[in-house]
Amino acid sequence: MPSQAAQYPPHPRPQPRIPLSLTLEDVKAYFSGCADFSTRTIRRAGAEDSAVTLCYLAGMVKMERVSDYILRPLAQDAALAGPLHDAFAQMGEGALYNLICVHRTAMDEAAADLVAGWCLLFCPGESGCLSLMVATEDKRSVGPPASETVLKGGRDGFVESLRTNTSLVRRHLKAPELKIKEQTVGRQSLTLVDIVYIEGIADPEIVKRLEERLAAIDIDAALTAGSLEEYLTDQSHTAFPLLQYTERPDRFCGGLAEGRVGLLADGLPLGYLAPGTVSTFFRAGQDKANNWMVATLITLLRYFCVLVTLLLPALYVATATFHQEMIPTRLALSIIAAKQDVPFHTAFEVIIMLLAFEILQEAGLRLPQSIGQTVSIIGGLVVGQAAVEARIVSPAVLIAVAIAGIAGYTAPSQEMAGALRLWRLLLTICASLAGLFGVVAGIGALVGHLARLESFGVPYLTPFSGSAGIKGAARAVVRPPLPREKLRPRWLKTPNRRKQR
Repeated sequence: MPSQAAQYPPHPRPQPRIPLSLTLEDVKAYFSGCADFSTRTIRRAGAEDSAVTLCYLAGMVKMERVSDYILRPLAQDAALAGPLHDAFAQMGEGALYNLICVHRTAMDEAAADLVAGWCLLFCPGESGCLSLMVATEDKRSVGPPASETVLKGGRDGFVESLRTNTSLVRRHLKAPELKIKEQTVGRQSLTLVDIVYIEGIADPEIVKRLEERLAAIDIDAALTAGSLEEYLTDQSHTAFPLLQYTERPDRFCGGLAEGRVGLLADGLPLGYLAPGTVSTFFRAGQDKANNWMVATLITLLRYFCVLVTLLLPALYVATATFHQEMIPTRLALSIIAAKQDVPFHTAFEVIIMLLAFEILQEAGLRLPQSIGQTVSIIGGLVVGQAAVEARIVSPAVLIAVAIAGIAGYTAPSQEMAGALRLWRLLLTICASLAGLFGVVAGIGALVGHLARLESFGVPYLTPFSGSAGIKGAARAVVRPPLPREKLRPRWLKTPNRRKQR
């Protein structure tokens, strides 16, 4: 077998990226095919020698800033009317009313600045150029998160702008110990990714692992959430999520204060939290906003619904096909009477209905909202009722699949709900082959699969396994009153476990 290196050619990484010198002519030549590339020649106030030239990308810069902070001082400030060399030095030292001004000498840096919304100022006879930050701040306004319902809590949600997201985090967590480390991912996309954590609380080993894995990502573009998730996690051969994500800054900051490490990427309106364990995906943002008894009851209900959505279709197939003696007599007679005219096997009915449920859900998600709701209602009510009346499926199968499907929606994480749906189908197939023995074997395979997973060195089944103990497992299900939560979870390995007096 040839190695992977022999199968694929090496990915070239030229250094420098743009093998040109930083001159006005080379910049014009490099961006010659770009319709948004523009230049502006400005003659300094009272100066008779050569004018300076401004380069920028239209749509990436804020025109008012260019006019007020750069063009106005150049055209009106008499202090810049002296010799060009002295004026160039004064521009870099604050004669222009711009907050950020950097002297660039490499073409790579200057081109990256242009694409990021900066403008380049060239002076004849001077080496390099001045790069001035005048990027536009046009973005989607901060609003409530779309996929996480907020009943009690902040109404602000992450947007696609990285700096806006970091400012939202800073507003919720004003601690000076909040650190933000930035890396660039993607050869072509040049996506900025920030690692966010609280120094002295987060485990330094997790921060180090995230930095190493981000540095090891060598792809052309990191534009989607999967471009980060699948590269950052160790095990990609699993349907279960290993990184928790949220659109709510308050929930993100709550994870940071707990001792976890966050990740924000430019262009993604969400934040990641590491490590992710199975218990974190069954916690909702409202759990700490509700009364502790109500939150505990709802959490217990979620875990019960997980068992229902996983096992109900498989148990129905196993009992109706292999173990009819387990069904009460009157219920068995009712099921037999309803199934008399149905020509299909019970396992086939259940699997077909599970697949139909997934198709309806996918259709409702992909279509426009108004049409999607109509399709879901028609598919769920009209088609389901018609299938029962036409004796294509039995009513008991329809009820079992519907209950299992609705129970799966109680999971706060949609990625976890998707993994449960996949294993629900696998357990149903196991039940159709070997009855309850197949169900038990499938559950054993599921537990073994979960036990092998890790998220940044933390076992995935924590705190239900490992060194957390009975008390740690109980706290994953029962939320104690907040004044009694004195310590952070032990499995996060935080340098400072004390969170309150």
